[in-house]
Amino acid sequence: MEQNISEKVESGLRLLESYDFTGFRAMCTSGCTLWENDGNGEQTIEDRMVQFKSFVAGVDSLRYEVLRRFEKADEVLQQHVLHVALADGTHNQVNAAVYFRFADGLIDRIEEYGYAVPADPA
Repeated sequence: MEQNISEKVESGLRLLESYDFTGFRAMCTSGCTLWENDGNGEQTIEDRMVQFKSFVAGVDSLRYEVLRRFEKADEVLQQHVLHVALADGTHNQVNAAVYFRFADGLIDRIEEYGYAVPADPA
């Protein structure tokens, strides 16, 4: 049975939590683009995966806590908290609203509005 797009987004988050960037990339179209409110402008999914791999180099664990998710014909909008445990023992979180657009069952566009909460000691 094929997953609906909300289930696909959920599966993608679990792949990112397990650092399976190849698996996540396979869920995206060849021309998938990403925009984030970090000032870097548009990125290809390949560039984003390189950036994410670099980000997790000093990370012990990631966990996405989805607070709410809305779905309509080829689009998913969700609010989540990304919980990050760093190798140095600190914990922080990123509160985000993320938009996913699908084309032919694959992620074609991601827009992420995030706010990093300052780290707390473990």
